Amino acid sequence: MWGIAMEKTLLTFFEVAPHCRFDLHNHESEQIPMVLEGELFFELDNETFCVKKGEVIAIPSNISHAVFTRDKHVKAIDAWSPVMRQYVRPNHALQATLVTHKPCGKRT
Repeated sequence: MWGIAMEKTLLTFFEVAPHCRFDLHNHESEQIPMVLEGELFFELDNETFCVKKGEVIAIPSNISHAVFTRDKHVKAIDAWSPVMRQYVRPNHALQATLVTHKPCGKRT
């Protein structure tokens, strides 16, 4: 997993093996997961939602939810606000920004 954060927003990338489960939980942050590969299943309000490649789901602040995979490996990104500090290493976000975003040349 990696994350890049600013003051109020965090973007994380993560991978989940088949047949994994994150039990019922909630958090202050609003969460918007987008599946890049595989399928993630979200349990919210006694319903199960399947989020497939290219799809997103919005999870409001403090809403209890569980997440699981079935037989597919998953790659996904999450947008969080406010920032989930446990996913950010000190100075890591700034270093990632400086290393991966180099000038492309002169502006016209």
